[in-house]
Amino acid sequence: MTKYLYAAKYNSEGMKGLIKDGGSKRREAADQAIRSVGGKLESFYFAFGESDVYGVAEFPDDASAAALSATINSSGETTIKLTPLMTVEEMDQASKMSPKYRAPGR
Repeated sequence: MTKYLYAAKYNSEGMKGLIKDGGSKRREAADQAIRSVGGKLESFYFAFGESDVYGVAEFPDDASAAALSATINSSGETTIKLTPLMTVEEMDQASKMSPKYRAPGR
């Protein structure tokens, strides 16, 4: 399974729902949503600043992650961004590859 860093931002209605229900219920909702596509919630943190929530989740494939992301974003109350994460070993593999590339204008 691939791990993803997620960052979520609530709009004003989403924030009202958070205040009404509390943080634990939002974490439970995230856990249930992630499990519904075969994933696993690893961590869930509230923050203030650019995003309201950060965490890590595992998904069985990109399609599952994309399906959940599209569903959450279509709600209109929460915007979520997913970033796939790589292990150290995967980066080791990538660093040994030699892609062919020509910079623009060269």
